[in-house]
Amino acid sequence: MSKLRIIVVLMMAVAVAPVWAQDGGHPRDQTASVMGTVTDANGGVLPGVTVVVESTSVNDRRVVVSNSTGFFEVRGLQPGVPYKVTISAADFADWSTQVTLEPGRFMILTGCQLRVGKALTTVNVSYTAVEIATEQVKLEEHQRVFGIIPNFYVVYDQAAAVPLTSKLKFRLAMKVATDPVTAVGVGFLAGVYQAADIPDYQQGAKGYGQRYGAIAADGITDIMIGGAILPSLLHQDPRYFYQGTGTTRSRLVHAMSNPFLCKGDNGRLQPNYSSLGGDLISSAISNVYYPSSNRNASTYFANFAITTGQRIASSLIQEFVLGKLTKRGETH
Repeated sequence: MSKLRIIVVLMMAVAVAPVWAQDGGHPRDQTASVMGTVTDANGGVLPGVTVVVESTSVNDRRVVVSNSTGFFEVRGLQPGVPYKVTISAADFADWSTQVTLEPGRFMILTGCQLRVGKALTTVNVSYTAVEIATEQVKLEEHQRVFGIIPNFYVVYDQAAAVPLTSKLKFRLAMKVATDPVTAVGVGFLAGVYQAADIPDYQQGAKGYGQRYGAIAADGITDIMIGGAILPSLLHQDPRYFYQGTGTTRSRLVHAMSNPFLCKGDNGRLQPNYSSLGGDLISSAISNVYYPSSNRNASTYFANFAITTGQRIASSLIQEFVLGKLTKRGETH
């Protein structure tokens, strides 16, 4: 059983919005956002730091404070207007830069590093692909449906997306596998399987424990192989790239093709060997710990087909529902 099955069950259990929710014809928000993570010279995060975003041409001044992980975000900024971003904290030299934002986009500030001293420090931000990818993953790690259920494997701004390093692919996989809500989802699904008496374990506490362990093992092997190991070896991106615009038909095609097509690290579409291979290998590994009555070719390929169907359903829910229900990286 893959981690997708766990996440889909959780999503279907709590989702209250209709799958085909639309924007109702309202114009899309064209304001812009700026965000980043503040650290010290040694790379340690700095919570409680004051961030001032002030326009140099119009009367617009915002003040926020970085959260416990050093993360900050300022939304609702005017596009095409130059802003000065100043970050300050006691016993540190100020950090500042100037930015001009694009409509409906967010800008990730990298290198927001405060150094000890009293002198004013002005930094001209220089972006590298690794720095931008790292900041994107930090934002994705804040994405939760209703602020609870992890939704880390979704890119909401395709234009700003850059390829992930192997280190970041493993980081995302471990984040999902070790999230407490994932453990709760495993327990819920084990209870459902216990009631349905599948797989063919015994009943009672021991049987529940066996089902819990099998589902957890399925999820971990699937996310690590299909979400980290194979994407690293094959240079593929394991994330879902949210379309969000266009006709309903184009969005349907985009979502339903996701289990079979993915974006490579070179930015081009290619067969999704990572996802399909992860499902196949995870199902093969499950033969080690599943009951002998559940170890046969028909069950193996049936489970693979079910997992593929769940990936299609998950992608459709991502495209038409969860974009509206996912709480993204905000300051707390």
